[in-house]
Amino acid sequence: MWREIQGSDNWDGLVEPLNPLLRDEIVRYGEFVVACYKAFDLDPRSKRHLNCKYGKKSLLPEVGMASTGYEITKYIYATPDISFPAQNGSTCRSRWIGYTAISSDDEVRRLGRRDILVALRGTVTLAEWIANFMSALTPARLDPNDPRPGVKVESGFLSLYTSYDSNSRFSSGSCREQMLAEVSRIINTYKDDFLSITLAGHSMGSSLAVLFGYDLAELGLSQATPITVYSFGGPRIGNLGFKERCEELGVKVLRVVNVNDPITKMPGVLLNEHLRAVAEKYELPCYAHVGVEVALDFFEMNNPVHVHDMEAYVRALKRPKEATNQGNSGTNLVSKARRFWRGQNFDAWQWQEAATHLGNLVKSLRAGRQIEPRVHRR
Repeated sequence: MWREIQGSDNWDGLVEPLNPLLRDEIVRYGEFVVACYKAFDLDPRSKRHLNCKYGKKSLLPEVGMASTGYEITKYIYATPDISFPAQNGSTCRSRWIGYTAISSDDEVRRLGRRDILVALRGTVTLAEWIANFMSALTPARLDPNDPRPGVKVESGFLSLYTSYDSNSRFSSGSCREQMLAEVSRIINTYKDDFLSITLAGHSMGSSLAVLFGYDLAELGLSQATPITVYSFGGPRIGNLGFKERCEELGVKVLRVVNVNDPITKMPGVLLNEHLRAVAEKYELPCYAHVGVEVALDFFEMNNPVHVHDMEAYVRALKRPKEATNQGNSGTNLVSKARRFWRGQNFDAWQWQEAATHLGNLVKSLRAGRQIEPRVHRR
């Protein structure tokens, strides 16, 4: 039933209660995203600072995923429009954000198709955080034959997706161009196989994954190849026009959300799909989530920023009863980012204080409650 697991019927009957096969697939793709965090080099003394610590052949074995049945084919880089001086003096603005991979012949026999995977990490660097907060809606205009001005997306994510760094020694072209070129190459290589395209991302990476899924579908690829997005802790990406166009094109998005994660409620905290009538009446911009939601509920009093941690999402799916007690282990996104920012040469926005205030806000909202993670459909 791999087609149903990949969303051919919009996961009807599989979300509440969460189907065990679907849960396993969500965890499996989530671990590919966790690998991006484990491999990202935040050491300013390293020659691979803000890039991947490992080569393509060694990444998965180095992070304990040697037996996944996938082979990494290309590294993907994104370029924020905003840059800050690096400690090592580099003028390069591009950052390693993930990779493309292809399932092996043995994995093809297990899955029932050859799977093209794109895994993308979330926000870590300051420039990426600023891009996240560039929340003005702007026309996507990814289809040169039909610009569709009513289909709008968040400007910061679109900039990350389409910007190009001419000084990069690792990448060539924008994030969009890199992914389109590599997926096209893989499709041509395996054109005689039955293919699926799976895009998995966390936070910022989930936004880029949805944008890429939409982009592929506008190019007509979804008519021949199933496209599925596994989004973890993702924010809203576009307006209602973008949501409706994704649905029209058949882009399947499964949104895995912690109900205590404030990032998933942004942008459009007030003007969103739930207040569509008000927004339309007063001609106000209105953000909307895309896809089917799998809602988790986990929180840890001693580590409130744990609510957005990628590994915490995976743990909550693997071991729901233990998720609230395991927040200090693993790769905590915000903790790593804060350590990274402390070493930077800037005195701009007080991001460390902002992260603390965010944690205090979540902490106060829960007022000391700790609830076992639950899964339901919204």
